[in-house]
Amino acid sequence: MTAHTEFPDFYAQAPVVAMRDPLADFLGAARGGVIEYRYEDAVRLAGHSCPTVASAFLMTRAALKALYGVDLPERGGIRVDVRETKDAGVAGVMAAVATLVTGAADEGGFKGLGGQFVRRRRLFFAQDIGGTLRFTRLDTGAAVDASARLDGIPADPRMMDLLPRCLTGAASPDEAALFGELWQDRVRRLLLEHGDDPMVIGSVPV
Repeated sequence: MTAHTEFPDFYAQAPVVAMRDPLADFLGAARGGVIEYRYEDAVRLAGHSCPTVASAFLMTRAALKALYGVDLPERGGIRVDVRETKDAGVAGVMAAVATLVTGAADEGGFKGLGGQFVRRRRLFFAQDIGGTLRFTRLDTGAAVDASARLDGIPADPRMMDLLPRCLTGAASPDEAALFGELWQDRVRRLLLEHGDDPMVIGSVPV
């Protein structure tokens, strides 16, 4: 059976993060090791689209831009610290998105080839940091704390009534469809209208 994925149109308009992955270059997986990560990739990883997934993607993008400027960030050359514990709230989801883009992994990550291309022990939880996530270049030691402030992007008030109805199965098909549209509209506003808004997606040098 063949299935076709149909994402909302705005996903394709969301910011893109380009990385240079030496391992991908070494193994011939991508020409020059250049890999573009799109919001659709984060959605596929998480299995859903929400403000948490979108903000983690945007925080990673903002931090890498602050650390590398116009240069391509090096995937595998970055350490990621998470303020919360691994099982707290949405910390694991945010970390997974950061890992997708940066390659930084915990003990289960790739152990490398001949001492090179190591990805494990690059992701740490329950860290005493100023932001939600901290990104550190392993080559220079430069670090950036990233945070997201989503209170300025309020959800549609109709969602408060629709959510419990959808969760209990009491919602009609039209109500369920409307809930999904309203949910994704907040994600759309975050990605397209506030992706470069420092009042929403902040990055501060450490």
